[in-house]
Amino acid sequence: MLPLGKDLTQKKSNISDFADLAKRVLHHLPDVLSSYEEKNHYRLYVAQSGSTIKHVRPLNQKLFIADPSKFVDAFDKYSTITSKIRNKKKKFPEKEKQNIDSVLYTIQQSIGVGLDLFVNPNSARKHVGNRFEELIKAIFTDLGIQNKQLVLQIPYETDEGEKIYKCETDLILSPYNEVKSTNKSVDKKEVVVSIKTTSKDRMGKIFMDRILMESFVNHKVKMIGIFLNDVQRKEKNNISYTLVSGLFMVYTRFLTELEGVYYLDSPPNVFKSPYNKYMCPFSELITKDIWKLLSS
Repeated sequence: MLPLGKDLTQKKSNISDFADLAKRVLHHLPDVLSSYEEKNHYRLYVAQSGSTIKHVRPLNQKLFIADPSKFVDAFDKYSTITSKIRNKKKKFPEKEKQNIDSVLYTIQQSIGVGLDLFVNPNSARKHVGNRFEELIKAIFTDLGIQNKQLVLQIPYETDEGEKIYKCETDLILSPYNEVKSTNKSVDKKEVVVSIKTTSKDRMGKIFMDRILMESFVNHKVKMIGIFLNDVQRKEKNNISYTLVSGLFMVYTRFLTELEGVYYLDSPPNVFKSPYNKYMCPFSELITKDIWKLLSS
């Protein structure tokens, strides 16, 4: 078995691998986390070893499952729920939706905390984003939804002749047996997914990418955003929310309207009008919305 720090930096491809890594981190955390403060149901943990102090990312106590044995039970329930999703069941009580968001949040945030503690900060940020993209891909693969990453190659003229702009998609979701979109086209029934750990400094790019793609392929493109959270540590013992909800509404009103934005850890405004018309917890996507999107 790889050392934990090394394992955290390795690519993961299926949901069971992610769950196993989360369990490793959860078992290890009590040995390294020394204290915490709590702000708005977020715990701000500190790890101190000698003169070295490390501050880890905020953890939402309404979602994060710190006890490894409870996480194992919750993941078993998650597996049962995803079996229902694969069989196209339509009714999912709130308790099951809560399980989905909680299990997936715990997986991603345990990896994030592990990277905070055991990996150089400069490379940790990149690995957090990579693991999140891989986790979302693994979720859809586990649900039997065909998907792949794709780079649209958009030609444009310059004084030096034709050049190519590469418009990267984090994921394409398909209702077919294989993804039909190519580097020159986006199938009308497939869904383009932008996956980011936070919308901070990135929200605008999702809207602009959709406008660019639609102009290039000459038809409407279905596009959603998936975010981990929009909260960050503020100084040593506080938090701040990073969703610029007013700007989101300006983009939605004057640029283009996305098919949806989904969070594992939803910021407070997600549940308020008018934002709740466009933003939802991630569980809403995989229990209901994705099937509507892929069938339209």
